[in-house]
Amino acid sequence: MTPCEAVPQHRGMVNANVEARWRALIREVPDFPLPGIRFRDITPLLHDPAALRSANDALAEAARALRPTVVAGIEARGFIFGVPVAERLGLPFVPVRKPGKLPAEVETIAYALEYGEATLQLHREPSIAGERVLIVDDLLATGGTAEAAARLVTTLGGEVAGFAFLIELEALGGRGRLGASPIVALLRF
Repeated sequence: MTPCEAVPQHRGMVNANVEARWRALIREVPDFPLPGIRFRDITPLLHDPAALRSANDALAEAARALRPTVVAGIEARGFIFGVPVAERLGLPFVPVRKPGKLPAEVETIAYALEYGEATLQLHREPSIAGERVLIVDDLLATGGTAEAAARLVTTLGGEVAGFAFLIELEALGGRGRLGASPIVALLRF
């Protein structure tokens, strides 16, 4: 697989009507959280059990090809998709969280966002050393958060198996920040 090549996604597994339903359930909110940003709100999709189930099924099926041994979800919406993907694949789940949310010893990384700075943490135990870690979040925008999560994984001795997102905002170029790791994105805007 070439760097940043997309893994064959839900094509063939999900028909065009299902994808159209997902798109219809994702609303655009202008000027949130700051002026000039067009936020993609997944709340209506989360409110539709069939749409949520089919999206999690499609993410898990596409991620299966990456052969992960652990799933890491990025706080908070990455938990919504990461836990079901881990469950469907029969894999452990590890949360990547904001500071002060994990009770045991953590590894910490600071990174730049498109509109500020942030910090992520990951527990040191249970260990992910030697594991192939799939990093899951709802959205790939500029790639800063996903890149920081990947650095946490490698710092703790894991290998990034790839990334899985419900949505990719192509114009923001986040894919380019994620190196050679495969990327699954069910919807591209």
